[in-house]
Amino acid sequence: MKFTELDRRMRIYETAADHCVLPGIFIVARVDGRSFTRLTRELHPFEAPFDSKLEEMMLSTAEHLMRSGFRVIYAYTQSDEISLLFHPHESTFGRKTRKLNSILAGEASAKFSLLLGEVAVFDSRICELPNCELVVDYFRWRQEDAHRNALNGHCYWLLRRQGKDAREATTALEGLSVAGKNELLFTHGTNFNNLPAWQRRGVGLSWKPGTQEILRNAELPMREAYETFILERLAGAEPKG
Repeated sequence: MKFTELDRRMRIYETAADHCVLPGIFIVARVDGRSFTRLTRELHPFEAPFDSKLEEMMLSTAEHLMRSGFRVIYAYTQSDEISLLFHPHESTFGRKTRKLNSILAGEASAKFSLLLGEVAVFDSRICELPNCELVVDYFRWRQEDAHRNALNGHCYWLLRRQGKDAREATTALEGLSVAGKNELLFTHGTNFNNLPAWQRRGVGLSWKPGTQEILRNAELPMREAYETFILERLAGAEPKG
């Protein structure tokens, strides 16, 4: 069998499950660290619940992804995840989700591994969002998740430093309200609202207008103000039907 015939025959099996994001749909990719709790708590002595060195690695990885050949107009990172908002007219690889996910996961894994000096693995998933409102909701969702993670993390590690083991600390926080968690921290000398904003809200990255410089925003607004902030990033970028 000639190679061209064999190639045509076998290529079908490789591409049968290909899915392409339709034109006019926003693409947001979320890249997540795999087993990062073990990597950053057991294998490496990073400070808990947050470590500025680890945060710098995540920011550098996010910047690398913004420069990895796709038209990314905004990136957001919190904890061990990075969200990337693509320009609505991005058409690289025909908008195939298989290609987007595999390349982004590979790029993130390679960059972070080089920074860490040890193998680190990321996965990637694609969200297909049909309008600006859902794009705003997506980033509000991830910021709210950052806030919850930060509050829970500070409470959990406070209890661990007091001598509780992992199970006891987790059990102590079950059913405790947001107000109760804030009170727990406050009674031990920590005002959650005074903690660094990058821990509570995450960090946004965008291009300085007219340049190839990436700006980091470690003082992101919240709630309605964050909605306005995201809409400003989207200004002029909404797909035309």
